[in-house]
Amino acid sequence: MQAHRFFRGRNAVTARPVLRAGRDDDAAGFIALIGACWAEYPGCVMDVDGEVPELRALASYYAGQGGALWVAEGVVGMVATRPLGDGAWELCKMYVAAGFRGAGLAIALIEAAEAHARVDGARLMKLWTDTRFERAHRFYEKRGYVRQGPLRVLNDKSNSVEYHYVKTVAGG
Repeated sequence: MQAHRFFRGRNAVTARPVLRAGRDDDAAGFIALIGACWAEYPGCVMDVDGEVPELRALASYYAGQGGALWVAEGVVGMVATRPLGDGAWELCKMYVAAGFRGAGLAIALIEAAEAHARVDGARLMKLWTDTRFERAHRFYEKRGYVRQGPLRVLNDKSNSVEYHYVKTVAGG
């Protein structure tokens, strides 16, 4: 599996994956990664121009909101974060290619986003995740996120309904 490009082995001391700031010219990679992840779930479809046009310039999109975006080399993983106000930050666009799951890449991505938010004063991390993404729910819960509040209905082509998760990262 390609995951060995980043990691030496499960029982050995593992190397950290190569993360870098996401760039607008990563757009094709972001679209391919998210499209592949969504395709794992019946009914999830991607309409880039109609529903997620920000994918064409995602680094600028998050920078314009005071946030940041990271990518694993080869665009096999990605995550973004942005401030919401009052010490809350949102974790966004968290995706890891199927062949790279379970080897620590998702942990490295989420830790990068949370650390960035904490440095900028985050006390609380929030995220929304599709109700179909059960593996993601287990991952977030293992990382200390707690499902809260009502569902969010997006009224998109995928008929997405999302759970809301929250995690205290500093202070309270």
